[in-house]
Amino acid sequence: MAAQTVASTTNSAEAVDLGPAAALSCRECGQRVPLGPVFACEECFGPLEIAYDFSAYETEELRKRIEAGPANIWRYAPLLPVPADVADKPNINPGWTKLVQADNLARELGVDAGKLFVKDDSGNPTHSFKDRVVAQAIEAARAFGFTTLSCSSTGNLAGAVGAAAARAGFRSCVFIPHDLEQGKVVMAAVYGGELIGIEGNYDDVNRFCSELIGDPAGEGWGFVNVNLRPYYAEGSKTLAYEICEQLGWKLPDQLVVPIASGSQLTKVDKGLQELIKLGLVEDRPYKIFGAQAEGCSPVSVAYKAGHDVVRPQKPDTIAKSLAIGNPADGPYVLDIARRTGGAVEDVNDEQIVDAIKLLARTEGIFAETAGGVTVGVTRKLIENGLLDPTLTTVVLNTGDGLKTLDAVASDTGLTATIRPNLDSFREAGLAS
Repeated sequence: MAAQTVASTTNSAEAVDLGPAAALSCRECGQRVPLGPVFACEECFGPLEIAYDFSAYETEELRKRIEAGPANIWRYAPLLPVPADVADKPNINPGWTKLVQADNLARELGVDAGKLFVKDDSGNPTHSFKDRVVAQAIEAARAFGFTTLSCSSTGNLAGAVGAAAARAGFRSCVFIPHDLEQGKVVMAAVYGGELIGIEGNYDDVNRFCSELIGDPAGEGWGFVNVNLRPYYAEGSKTLAYEICEQLGWKLPDQLVVPIASGSQLTKVDKGLQELIKLGLVEDRPYKIFGAQAEGCSPVSVAYKAGHDVVRPQKPDTIAKSLAIGNPADGPYVLDIARRTGGAVEDVNDEQIVDAIKLLARTEGIFAETAGGVTVGVTRKLIENGLLDPTLTTVVLNTGDGLKTLDAVASDTGLTATIRPNLDSFREAGLAS
């Protein structure tokens, strides 16, 4: 009912131009409804996602169009729910981040040379992959006539919404757990929007936002990860598109993806499947592995137990950007991991910190705690014989370590303090 209340306050679906997006389709029962700011199926309450009409595309013409596009996610506009002139509108234009061939890290992990890559999404405007999903959501917010951009967030999304709203001229008001890392609080607040701390964890924040959508106080508000979620989630597909294009229009053999709500992993899989259907990559097997922190690992626990149902947990981990104890897409993550022959694994806080340092020391990439989770899980998967070190593997780093300095600050610092002379330098044992 909340979704319908919001829909009635916005422009009609007939007036909406979202490019190749044709309708919303229920992931569970297949029911199709017109495009609008709704996120749950009225028939079965399953999640809605975008259904497209790609029938007019010819493979080689589409490939050329993409390759001639801008160096951001809008190169893939023909495959996204956005208008054709999206690149001309004020947006933070994320994407086309580096795919780093990580040979130094490969040696440490026992992976064959030339086979390990890190997709480093810390290079986005607010230094996390959330810029991709927000860029998508703000185009839907424009189309549906919203005036305020909002979200529930574990940190990175709050900053991305604040930045995108400032750039596009929207008011922003975002909600976060009250005890987030200070770096993320500052980065979310600096853009001038309203930042509200909620006493509780992310799941408490999300419940509050769902209530606000159904209240008159939330009229005209676009919640990027609630009533705009079908559009927002499509931003994660661009990770899959970029990885394949940067590999020379080839599928990777294995991907390691962090799990918070699980949406990123499910949409990466959707992006790979779309590229196959469009003929842009050769259809061949690939495996997707999910990565969680042990202190918030409901999907990993369900996977290892052979369950199809994900039981909620109360988060307790330094990886706060992944600390969603009741992940909405958890069951779909299980399906994808099993369908592709992957797995879902977790690592503890100590292993997360070790992995952050390992990636920094070997490749010069300072990852936030979520990146420590994916690298740590990659190492664990190799040790357990679940990930093949001879195959092309892509590990996702979804954010910048400057956001989570506290995770490594306690035992990272000066090597030595010396007097400003050569004798002191030699006494410290620093001379070669």
